[in-house]
Amino acid sequence: MSKASYFAPWVIRGSRGSVEQHLGIEIVSYFSRTVVICALLGLALGCSTLAKKSDSGVVVARRAQIRSSTAVVAADLLEVNRGDAVGILESLDVLDPSDNTRKERWLRVRMNDAENTEGWIEARNVMPEEVLGASRKLAEEDKDIAAQATGQLRASSNLRLSPDRSGNENIMMRLDTGSRFEIVGWKRIPKPKSSEAIESDVAPKAGSAQPSSSRGASRNQEESEVEEANELWYKVRLPPAVSPAPAGWIYGKQVELAVPSDIIFYRTGREFVAWQRLDGSPSDAEGSLTDKNAGKEARPGSWIILEKSSSNQPRTLDEPDFDRIYVVGYDKRNQEHYTAYRSSDLKGFLPLRVQGRGENKSFTVRAQDQSGQIKDAQYSVYKDSRGILKVAAPGVAVEERRRR
Repeated sequence: MSKASYFAPWVIRGSRGSVEQHLGIEIVSYFSRTVVICALLGLALGCSTLAKKSDSGVVVARRAQIRSSTAVVAADLLEVNRGDAVGILESLDVLDPSDNTRKERWLRVRMNDAENTEGWIEARNVMPEEVLGASRKLAEEDKDIAAQATGQLRASSNLRLSPDRSGNENIMMRLDTGSRFEIVGWKRIPKPKSSEAIESDVAPKAGSAQPSSSRGASRNQEESEVEEANELWYKVRLPPAVSPAPAGWIYGKQVELAVPSDIIFYRTGREFVAWQRLDGSPSDAEGSLTDKNAGKEARPGSWIILEKSSSNQPRTLDEPDFDRIYVVGYDKRNQEHYTAYRSSDLKGFLPLRVQGRGENKSFTVRAQDQSGQIKDAQYSVYKDSRGILKVAAPGVAVEERRRR
């Protein structure tokens, strides 16, 4: 007999007596209270919670297994790869067999393969659709901004939805060591008070990825650095091969700037913080983001470089992004670079934007003027009668410079 037919007499036959009607109400009421109590206990104990039928996600692990259960001895049903879509049916918190004080979350999922495979996968290997949507919204904010620089991870690190490492709620996924990405911006924020206890985003000591002969010098340099009251975060754009999430934030100490080999030797005394090519295609500028050789260049060319002075003083929250503009030209005939322009010291801010095509180009940055206001500053780029690259600063006409 089904549950519906079992309880039906007490509900529909109330006319046979007040006793039967009363009992029917009591049983229905008891059943309702029991369902509510069981649901609350299930949530409180972290046993099992059903996900919405519309819940979905995407695999973030390079590869992972869909298993027959959450048990250690469960059978592998299907191997999935980064970017594969999954339907989320249920979530379950399970005690970690290696540490009974810690729980691991597992998801029961359905795959879109020929068999519609259903099984279990660790939740850390899946990014929910709502989180992926938040990352897409971040990417949309900077869709019209060209990459300011390129970076790669010195060690495995968290990709976050916001520049904040005081908790784990904003973590999207863990990125692999060496992952490459475009940098579209950065910001400094006050260092969290609990930063000493946070290990997930802290970079290894400088030199840990270098040959043993240089480790000692790097460690001494790390120890001599001034204690900072704030920390740097990079806003990044990632290729699908690295992350299904197209954008996010990465803690700055984990990032190594991948300065192109075409210009890295012109870095003397100041840091390179941003760069863009003035000629060629975007692929010439940075190469493939999935290429392990971060500095590989297709061919040499002309560049705009934004530099910043090195300092032993702690960084402030409102300090400029760069303090000098350096433009390097390239002579194809002699196959050598030359200095086309070097600005005086200034207080400049991102983003760097390059406009125009061919030889009729200009670039714009934001800079602080003598009155202290931050305004757009546009520089014109042209070639003189000898084919030498020149730059006209704001307020100076190109024609006037050509006559000189």
